[in-house]
Amino acid sequence: MRVALGLEYCGRSFTGWQSQPGGRGVQDALERALAKIADAPVRTIAAGRTDAGVHATMQVVHFDADAQRRDTAWVRGVNANLPDDVAVLWAQPVAPEFHARFDAREREYTYLLSARPVRPALSAGRIGWYHRSLDVAAMQDGAAALVGTHDFSAFRAAECQAKSPVRTLSSVSISAAGDVVRFDFRANAYLHHMIRNVVGALVQVGAGKQSPSWIGELLAARDRTRAAPTFSPDGLYFTGVEYDAMWALPSTRRPILPALT
Repeated sequence: MRVALGLEYCGRSFTGWQSQPGGRGVQDALERALAKIADAPVRTIAAGRTDAGVHATMQVVHFDADAQRRDTAWVRGVNANLPDDVAVLWAQPVAPEFHARFDAREREYTYLLSARPVRPALSAGRIGWYHRSLDVAAMQDGAAALVGTHDFSAFRAAECQAKSPVRTLSSVSISAAGDVVRFDFRANAYLHHMIRNVVGALVQVGAGKQSPSWIGELLAARDRTRAAPTFSPDGLYFTGVEYDAMWALPSTRRPILPALT
C-alpha cells in the first residue's frame, strides 16, 4: 500500500531533509521510525528538499509498505520512535499513482527575520536576524520583479543540480509586525538556496544599500556573483504544498502562526 504523511520538524539539528551517510537527515530519522512500524525497510519521497537548519510546518511525503496498519499507527506509532524535533501530523492511504514530489503543483515557504540591533535569544535558530530596521515598502517594490516565470540563475547556488534555472514564482508578500519581518513565497519549484538568496538581496534593498530596481537587474543579469550573500537558514520554513483535489488529502498547508514569531 502507498501512504502519504504530513509532518513538521525543526531543522536545527539536522543536515537537511535528504538522507545522508551519517544518518542525520530528517529523512533518515523518519525512515528509521517507519521501519519499526512496518517491520521492514521503508523509503520515503518528499514534496521538497530542505537544507540544513531549515524547518517545516508541513512537509508531505509518501512511502510504500507491504504491512497493513491503521492510520493511527503511522502517526502515533511512528511519533513514538521519532526524535522530539520531528512529528507526523497525519497519515492517509493514497492511490499507487500518487507522488508527493511530482504531483505537487506549488510549494510555499515563509522566512521570518528579526530586524533589530540585538540578536534574538529566545527564538535562536528559528528566526533570521539583521542588525537594523528595514524598509518594508522598498523590499515590496523590489520583490515585485520576481513574480512570474524567470531565469533565477542570480539566486541559484553554485552546487544546484537542477536541469533548468527557470521557475515560476506566483506570489511574494512581505509584511512586518514589530521588529519581525515576514517573507512569504509561493512557486511551482525552487532552486538550491533560492529563497535564502532572494531574502539576502531583499535585505540589501531594505537596508538602503541597493535600490528596489536592483532586484530586476539581478534577474536580467543571471549572474550569481553580482547578488547578495546567501542568508541564514534559521528563519526559513517549508509551509505547504498544493495538490489536485482528486487526491483527497488532509490539509497540506500550515502557515506560520504568530506564536512562532
